[in-house]
Amino acid sequence: MSVNQQAHTGPPYGQPQPGYQGYQQPAYGGQPLPGVPHSQYGAYNGPMPGYQQPVPPQGYFPSLGFPSKGSSVSLNSDTSSLAPNFIGSLRAPPTSGAPPPASGASLPSGHLTYNQFGHGDVQNGIPASAAPMQRPPASQPFLPGSAPTPVSQISTFHQYGPTPASVQQLSNHMAGMTVGSTTAPAPPPAGLGYGPPTSVPPVSGSFSATGSGLYTPYTASQGPSPTSVSQGLPLAQPPFPGQPVSTQRLPTQVPGFAPSPSSTGIGPSSYPPSTGAPRPPTMPGPPLPGQTVAGPPMSQPNHVSSPPPPPSTMSGPHPGPPMSGLHGPPPSAHPPQPGYQMQQNGSFGQVRGPQPNYGGAYPGTPNYGSQPGPPPPPKRLDPDSIPSPIQVIEDDRSNRGSEPFVTGVRGQVPPLVTTNFLVKDQGNASPRYIRCTSYNIPCTSDMAKQSQVPLAAVIKPLATLPPEETLPYLVDHGESGPVRCNRCKAYMCPFMQFIEGGRRFQCCFCSCVTEVPPHYFQHLDHTGKRVDFYDRPELSLGSYEFLATVDYCKNNKFPSPPAFIFMIDVSYNAVKSGLVRLICEELKSLLDYLPREGNMEESAIRVGFVTYNKVLHFYNVKSSLAQPQMMVVSDVADMFVPLLDGFLVNVNESRTVIASLLDQIPEMFADTRETETVFAPVIQAGLEALKAAECAGKLFVFHTSLPIAEAPGKLKNRDDKKLINTDKEKTLFQPQTSFYNNLAKDCVAQGCCVDLFLFPNQYLDVATLGVVTYQTGGSIYKYAYFQLEMDQDRFLNDLRRDVQKEVGFDAVMRVRTSTGIRATDFFGAFYMSNTTDVEMAGLDCNKTITVEFKHDDKLSEDSGALLQCALLYTSCTGQRRLRIHNLSLNCCTQLADLYRNCETDTLINYLAKYAYRGVLSSPVKTVRDALINQCAQILACYRKNCASPSSAGQLILPECMKLLPVYLNCVLKSDVLQPGPEVTTDDRAYIRQLVTSMDVAETNVFFYPRLLPLTKADVDSDSLPAAIRNSEERLSKGDIYLLENGLNIFVWVGVNVQQGLIQNLFGVSSFSQISNTLSTLPVLENPFSKKVRSIVDMLQVQRSRYMKLIIVKQEDKLEMLFKHFLVEDKSLSGGASYVDFLCHMHKEIRQLLS
Repeated sequence: MSVNQQAHTGPPYGQPQPGYQGYQQPAYGGQPLPGVPHSQYGAYNGPMPGYQQPVPPQGYFPSLGFPSKGSSVSLNSDTSSLAPNFIGSLRAPPTSGAPPPASGASLPSGHLTYNQFGHGDVQNGIPASAAPMQRPPASQPFLPGSAPTPVSQISTFHQYGPTPASVQQLSNHMAGMTVGSTTAPAPPPAGLGYGPPTSVPPVSGSFSATGSGLYTPYTASQGPSPTSVSQGLPLAQPPFPGQPVSTQRLPTQVPGFAPSPSSTGIGPSSYPPSTGAPRPPTMPGPPLPGQTVAGPPMSQPNHVSSPPPPPSTMSGPHPGPPMSGLHGPPPSAHPPQPGYQMQQNGSFGQVRGPQPNYGGAYPGTPNYGSQPGPPPPPKRLDPDSIPSPIQVIEDDRSNRGSEPFVTGVRGQVPPLVTTNFLVKDQGNASPRYIRCTSYNIPCTSDMAKQSQVPLAAVIKPLATLPPEETLPYLVDHGESGPVRCNRCKAYMCPFMQFIEGGRRFQCCFCSCVTEVPPHYFQHLDHTGKRVDFYDRPELSLGSYEFLATVDYCKNNKFPSPPAFIFMIDVSYNAVKSGLVRLICEELKSLLDYLPREGNMEESAIRVGFVTYNKVLHFYNVKSSLAQPQMMVVSDVADMFVPLLDGFLVNVNESRTVIASLLDQIPEMFADTRETETVFAPVIQAGLEALKAAECAGKLFVFHTSLPIAEAPGKLKNRDDKKLINTDKEKTLFQPQTSFYNNLAKDCVAQGCCVDLFLFPNQYLDVATLGVVTYQTGGSIYKYAYFQLEMDQDRFLNDLRRDVQKEVGFDAVMRVRTSTGIRATDFFGAFYMSNTTDVEMAGLDCNKTITVEFKHDDKLSEDSGALLQCALLYTSCTGQRRLRIHNLSLNCCTQLADLYRNCETDTLINYLAKYAYRGVLSSPVKTVRDALINQCAQILACYRKNCASPSSAGQLILPECMKLLPVYLNCVLKSDVLQPGPEVTTDDRAYIRQLVTSMDVAETNVFFYPRLLPLTKADVDSDSLPAAIRNSEERLSKGDIYLLENGLNIFVWVGVNVQQGLIQNLFGVSSFSQISNTLSTLPVLENPFSKKVRSIVDMLQVQRSRYMKLIIVKQEDKLEMLFKHFLVEDKSLSGGASYVDFLCHMHKEIRQLLS
């Protein structure tokens, strides 16, 4: 056996073993193409022929998100979060220390109702009573391991004056409800009343008086009935492994004292955060005279409150000067009880008004017993009090961006896709190759069904790696091929167990014992590992490649190098727009940059050329010819290739003839008047050419209009917006005819991948034409109303990337799993002829396949779960290879472990693809409702089984899923599921196809775009300005902002931007002179212009497609398009704002729990 590998950059690899030879990584030769990122390659033995992104500025990696800060956090902590997050403003009744209301005035009532997503007439909090507090039952246990909070961290009390006006502005959508974000608690100890997950009753508004110390039995003297619920008390929890501690610390019980219930119905306040964390407001007012203020039992979740509204929105007397974000106590306030705090008994920042029939809030206060005053005005929730995607991204970047992610630990949750981090492969595949929705799988199918968390993996087999990371090693086992399990055919991997002195190995997937081939035998050391463990990539790494033998090839014959065929529409529209001339000019230079490997002087890929309108023109560009020859095929009903020799040629050999052809094509068709085109015969022609050449390849098709000419695959205009929001809307996403499905099937069988560049001026039926691209694993690009000066740069950059990127041809992928789970469903651009093999004529470095798993048996916590992705493909040199990725996951018997190891970005990627496939067979409304219902069930299951009992008015979110509502709302508001009137049917079909192949980083920025304040950029730094949340409220009229979503870049200019900034960026003297037709920013020699252009270039490098630049002036007609991407706001098409959707999700969860 020979192993071609380069020296490893760190443990476990040292110097290569004697006899191992370095294998050069592919690179492009020739001179750099102007304006094209040139690949930066090191030594490598794998198939990386394609486009590589240039080295970005320091601190940035290609295809990644935001720059990271430099603090570290332990990645292997077994401790869990101290306390869950609880989001929402606090409210509480005035206490005896508060000034009395003005004579004759009464406090506003706390009785509020909802509209739209209302909760009905729900009042939170037990009414006041002078009854003494009670101790909880002695049987109530406490969670072990909580340390007392230092006295210095205990928040203080202050007195309340009249309620600030801003607090009264909370939305009536949210009245009676408190939003919280909690981390999943550790498995509850016996006696808490949890029991098996299925036996836990839903959280109710009333709790047993004997079961908890937080509720006092109702008596008639207390006012309203117990349906007015008390908020729950916090649960002390350890931080989750790998998760940033964004929760607040909880003071623990003083030894020897049981917590006493509050007869006033007051729940917990927030507790002081750790140093550096945002500090929420404390409980206003001292304890009532003679009243003991009890601390919360340690079995309750900590609900972290939101900070108060900013001072600019406050009105009325201020309670006191701020102290590090907390209001300190006035001099007259009583000192707090050490270790204890009271909670205000409202929700979302409301101060509890008086109970019915009481003027004052409690006996002893002025106007006690008089009638209540008028209801307060509607209250608006402060958006800063609900989970922020920007904050989560920043926290993860600062906590996990400075340390390498080492893959040697089973079931370890990786950093977010928006965090820049290095990966060290030590036995599990890099998260750049595989990301999972959860890294801790339920042991049983019942538990998985109960949680409703989908178990899925997003796999990107040929992902591009940063220059600092080691590319997969290529292993050659000679004629015998890779070592495999005899039963399940899994490939040798780090999880195989060698036994009997190394003579046999036990499969980690099916437990079958297989003989080790004599040539592969090696002795074991004292730990049971082979002595060559670190010398063999397949034994010590999560990702590697095998050189395939002839047994893995079609017809037991090694493949020929692939071919590229360029097929150019030369109808009237294409010629008139300048597109034909542009393509021909670009191809003259681009053909020098075809993918190649290692030290190859030239690419092995052959090229061919076809032009077409109603008929097809083939070109003989054989090197021996003085001029190219054209052959016309007018019988498009029975397509054939009129020549074999001279159609597919080597670029260098036929360079002169090819250049002559590309000069002549624009001139030959300059005066054409042919407007009709064909499409299916074009694909058939390319397919037949590859069949005749007995090779795989790719068709680059440049097409402009609906194929209405008489030919196979002829289409009609079926665009009908009247079908939107009807049961027939799904037909808009389905192909008109099955002809293209059958054509795509034939293409896959031959390894013929189709990349489609569309330039429509009207309806084109992307849903039908895109089928051949979608099912062959190709890419689709769309340039509506193509204008040379506006779209030239974007098209040429896309074409350059598409031609140069790494592609595997004639690919087949299979995912194997260990006993207990199996792959059941697949999402992506591919074709499947059976239930296990994913077939793709071509698979590039940007494409992903999403795989869903289901249980077929019980799993074991000890052994965990394994998955192995094996991709068989042909490289650009014609070499047949196997790329293997392995991943080990944990298994759990507690739902809390499942919820604390989920990855929301991957979950949203799966849910979006699931929904986008659903629109093919179900009405869009049904798909939307199913999404909302599933997410509500996920959160309701957490609330019921993992969070501690608390008021139904609280929305409690798992720490790992606290962004699920905002991201889900973005999916629901996307153009596919909720189109605005300006969105075309073709656009929806195009977006649906794009998203289905996106990786996790792409869906993250596509659904929640990145918004950067350019005027706050540091011109002396290489870093990006800090991102802000996607809401119009965050925009200032005096600033310039950049928004990017992976497809477009918007530069928004406020009406009050300083004239100097406008001059520096656009080269004009006033706001009115800025042109919104610019496709690039002017090149000006000043620091601000250079900085903004460098930011744009940096973002372009990070994305797989070249983004269109759009200049938007405030109050201009284009601003409506820009606002469509401010996804936290209500959309023009009727999509809910983030705040309203959070209310709606809370309503859905409450209904499920009741």
